[in-house]
Amino acid sequence: MELSSWFRRSQSKKSKKLDQSNQQELLGVTQELIDHLKSFTLDIFRNFPLQDDEEASYDVEAATTSGTVRKDLSDWQEQHAFLVLSRELAHLRFKLCPGYLKEHQFWRIYFMLVKSHVAEYELRAIRLAKLKSMAMENQETSDTGAYEVEMAETKQTASLAPSTP
Repeated sequence: MELSSWFRRSQSKKSKKLDQSNQQELLGVTQELIDHLKSFTLDIFRNFPLQDDEEASYDVEAATTSGTVRKDLSDWQEQHAFLVLSRELAHLRFKLCPGYLKEHQFWRIYFMLVKSHVAEYELRAIRLAKLKSMAMENQETSDTGAYEVEMAETKQTASLAPSTP
């Protein structure tokens, strides 16, 4: 009995590790990226040239969306950021935000610095999301079409039925 429960627990742990490694792969958190992140310093972020017009357009957007929560990152970027923040970037972000950089500036710089490492993973995620969306739309239209055909057949049968005096 104990052996079988141990086996189930070990299999469960292995499947969780596989799920985590699959998630990391989907989010572009590879060993190559982690090695690249280890080279990041405070000065890289402090001295990164952010263009003034990007910042100005960002502030205009902030003014127009007052009272609502702004979404600066895509869903994929949020998940990626959470994963790398928990693994590698927490100390940098803690030292830089909000003293030297605003949060959105930190993440804008980060994604510019890692663009060559994560672009293919983000593109894959965008394509997958689009395919899922298209599949959902197709399913909704086919469901609607089936109901319309069924209703038309019901109406036709009702009109063909003989009326009883």
